[in-house]
Amino acid sequence: MNGRDTVARPHHHTGHEQHGHDKHQGHTPAMFRDRFWLSLLLTLPVVFYAHMVQMWLGYTAPHFPGDDLLAPVLGTVIFFYGGWPFVVGAVREIRDRTPGMMLLIGMAISVAYVASLAASFDIFSVDVWWELSLLIVIMLLGHWLEMRAIGQARGALAALAELLPDEAERVGTDGSVTTVHIGDLAVGEVVLVRPGARVPADGEIVRGAADLDESMITGESNPVARGEGDRVIAASVSTDSSIRVRVDAIGEDTALAGIQRLVTQAQESKSRTQVLADRAAALLFYVAVSVAAVTVAVWALLGDADAAVVRSVTVLIIACPHALGLAIPLVTSISTSMSARNGILVKDRLALELMRNVDAVLFDKTGTLTRGEHAVTGVAAVDGDEDALLGLAAAVESESEHPLARAIAAAAAERGATAPRASGFRSMTGRGVQATVADAEVAVGGPALLRERSLEVPDGVREAVTGWQERGAAVLHVVRSGEIIGAVALEDQVRPESRQAVDVLHRRGVTVAMITGDARQVADAVARDIGIDEVFAEVLPEDKDSAVADLQRRGHTVAMVGDGVNDAPALARADVGIAIGAGTDVAIESAGIVLASDDPRAVVAVSTLSAASYRKMTQNLWWAAGYNLFAIPLAAGVLAWAGFVLPMALGAVLMSLSTIVVALNAQLLRRVDLRPDST
Repeated sequence: MNGRDTVARPHHHTGHEQHGHDKHQGHTPAMFRDRFWLSLLLTLPVVFYAHMVQMWLGYTAPHFPGDDLLAPVLGTVIFFYGGWPFVVGAVREIRDRTPGMMLLIGMAISVAYVASLAASFDIFSVDVWWELSLLIVIMLLGHWLEMRAIGQARGALAALAELLPDEAERVGTDGSVTTVHIGDLAVGEVVLVRPGARVPADGEIVRGAADLDESMITGESNPVARGEGDRVIAASVSTDSSIRVRVDAIGEDTALAGIQRLVTQAQESKSRTQVLADRAAALLFYVAVSVAAVTVAVWALLGDADAAVVRSVTVLIIACPHALGLAIPLVTSISTSMSARNGILVKDRLALELMRNVDAVLFDKTGTLTRGEHAVTGVAAVDGDEDALLGLAAAVESESEHPLARAIAAAAAERGATAPRASGFRSMTGRGVQATVADAEVAVGGPALLRERSLEVPDGVREAVTGWQERGAAVLHVVRSGEIIGAVALEDQVRPESRQAVDVLHRRGVTVAMITGDARQVADAVARDIGIDEVFAEVLPEDKDSAVADLQRRGHTVAMVGDGVNDAPALARADVGIAIGAGTDVAIESAGIVLASDDPRAVVAVSTLSAASYRKMTQNLWWAAGYNLFAIPLAAGVLAWAGFVLPMALGAVLMSLSTIVVALNAQLLRRVDLRPDST
């Protein structure tokens, strides 16, 4: 068992796989490649000695004893060696009662082989050995290119498994470090991650701090600072420092394994377009068989048995729903792997397909548009020295574990404000904290502190405080020796990316709404900052889904973006549910799309990918269907009266070319830029 084996690998299959690309069950690109090259070598002399080719090109092949057996012998080898995968696939489709591509190919080459073999024994007059050989070679080439393209598209999924290191450095209870196989790690053990090394398992940093490259998981290109107490993700890279991590998830429980499961689930799920393609491919089989039967009957009535066989075989070749069968799965594979590399995990293909029609996006506020943690947004000092006031507040709050205290300390450090030494720290429940700084008693607290001490906000800071309170900000006053010397405002920090995401959505004609349980003035303040069109404020957790229903009743196609347990019903009710990956498992289970990062701009990327994927799918479907509408009548010989007859080999070339066109068009999807900074 190597490091990659610890990552989950689901093996269940959906109907699409069984009826679509399970035609290649047990096949590999290398197998088709090898059969193609050997069959090509055997085909060259068959074509060279073909009487029709000699007549067309005006040459005479060298004569040798037994040269009349060259085509039957080599043609038989080519049929049973190169054509065998198609015959086996045809038998499987008959057994599974899912007629399709392999059955059409199998019927075509089998009829051509039997007719040619009969001609070699003078039982039948038509001899198409060289066409049969070329047909098989071209089919092998087409399937080789198809499997290689799909393999490349799914390479991102396999690459995820390669991200984990094979070994880890385990730290013993005595501090010793030993190198162990990653499969031997257990939850609760501590591992050492050196600079430049990958984290071997999910866990929490217990010593050290480092900038971690998490781009392979979240799509975020910039390293993220992580310190003691922060969680780290398996396969992320410590770029600059050593850290020690206590393992809390291994194997299939890691975030990386979860991503693999979601990617696999997305590649196996069907979209509406895929269902349409499947139906079209199945219908095409019956159309091809019917047209081939009519072709045989018409040409037989015209007295040309040779043409009846050749034309019907050409119809079967032309009508192979190869391009139809490849049109959607290849786009699916490419778009899913692209999204995974950019931190967008598509659980349900239908959700991604619907995203292009979304005209209203409802964001949960806390933890989605905002960071879900308070930050200092304003400082007002009676004497005008804001840095000194902030440093004094940080000194008093230095021993407090309250989130507001941590926010004040962080703001002071960011501003470079000096925090003097404090002593005699005391917490006053519901009012604030107090400490002694430079022989003076200093307290930091909210309105309850002022009421207790019968203090009035001084004129020097009253205007600022009133404005903050109207926005719904938390206001803490700094009181020194019984006198208010200033105040600090703290608010849930708006993500700067939120404004950019809303701006882009507006440019695309999408209505942006926000839902929160916060007070109306808090919600309106955030909405004004970001540019939100509609606000649902003071909403109880159990009523969030009713806001989604309200938007839907007004005719909107709604995408809901959230991260908490109380968002799950709304995510499920929305036309498209998008869960922030850092959120809870419940929210993730209720969503069709999961964002591995907290960046709301990823919603724009989902919309971009949805439109681009659908565009490629429809282009491929139109090409595949249009090609057959044009080519099948020509293959049947409708223009024979005008002197134009489509050769069987040319039919095989056209069929393969249509498949290659579809594959190349799907590859153009890779040009779509999903990076957040490209929006």
